[in-house]
Amino acid sequence: MTPNRLNLITLGVADLAASKAFYKRLGLVAEDAPPSVAFFAMGGFKLGLFGLDALAQELGRPVSELGRGAMTLSVNWPSEVEVDAAFDAAITAGARAVSRPAKMEWGGYSS
Repeated sequence: MTPNRLNLITLGVADLAASKAFYKRLGLVAEDAPPSVAFFAMGGFKLGLFGLDALAQELGRPVSELGRGAMTLSVNWPSEVEVDAAFDAAITAGARAVSRPAKMEWGGYSS
């Protein structure tokens, strides 16, 4: 049986500072992160906030295609080989590829 692996829900937001302040007012505590993103621990997974422009760039799509409620769901795997295997399994199951997993500018290995 595959364990639950959802680790991160990232919301694309129009105003990162305002969105970060909103979640802080709700009582969430922001973790240390680069200024271009915000992360909040959610008891077993993380909530991330990412500017819409940056999210669109990372996905290789124009902002206009993201629409309202732009978000990503992330699963973390221990190795690049496991990322590739999970990606291939998702494609085989019917997912639509945005891009193949690759080393990212921020240091991760992602698609």
